[in-house]
Amino acid sequence: MAAFLAAYKRNKVDFRLFILPLIAFIIASLTSQAGVSGAFLLLPVQISLLGITSPVASATNLLYNIIAIPSAIYWFRKEKRFILPLVLPIVCGAIPGVFIGTFLHTTFLLNPRAFKLFVGIVLCLLGLRLFFNKGKRKIPVTNVRIKKISLFKVHFCFGKEFFSFSPVSIFFVVLVTSTISGAYGIGGGALLSPLLICVFGLPVHAIASATLTGTFVTSICGVLSYAHFGYPPSLKVAILFGIGGMLGMYTGARLQRHTPERAIKIILGFLIFIPAIRYILSYFINLN
Repeated sequence: MAAFLAAYKRNKVDFRLFILPLIAFIIASLTSQAGVSGAFLLLPVQISLLGITSPVASATNLLYNIIAIPSAIYWFRKEKRFILPLVLPIVCGAIPGVFIGTFLHTTFLLNPRAFKLFVGIVLCLLGLRLFFNKGKRKIPVTNVRIKKISLFKVHFCFGKEFFSFSPVSIFFVVLVTSTISGAYGIGGGALLSPLLICVFGLPVHAIASATLTGTFVTSICGVLSYAHFGYPPSLKVAILFGIGGMLGMYTGARLQRHTPERAIKIILGFLIFIPAIRYILSYFINLN
């Protein structure tokens, strides 16, 4: 171990070239199955391992999303599990929300201690939502078939069962969650996906592509917004994360069909609780 640490101190660049893509690959291969990019788990890596605590870390996460997500969207679209009527209200609500969230972050959330507490609370709430929602049915993974579309209600068939949602309700929910996620530095899927699964009752295997698409589009807006406020992303870190994330997203998307919905929720719930508990505890410890 001593020799490993000594080698790490002598050549940090080589170490990071290996570890950052590996971390992103593992995280993305798991979280992408729930329609989440994994950026919320990369933020602790930036803070703890790389020492990035300013809004630059959030901007870097968003650039990671842009690089990593397309590979998963490609596979979900290939399997015909892409719900365009769900994507549109997500994008329309998230674009203004991410600009509002960026403004809040760059103006009011610059204190690293307060930022860590905010991160911990958000992740803890998400973990509780996912972990205690068991679901009531096992749905076979099939193509998504849209049956009826209107401004206030969309009906679709998935696994021989029918589901519905209101695009208007989705729009307002996304407007709020994207404001929070914009301030936090993620594309929105980590907040939105649990809501679609637990509150709206939509199947995780069907909504993953929609939340990832919304995350991808709004991440573009987020990067531009952070750059406008004087906090451009770290290009090197984003690329290293993005390479591993791109491979992990594709792997997760291909594995999702064979992963039970309950297993996806449990895995994501545990992954969320790890940084959540750490950030909340560290905030109160620092106060003392």
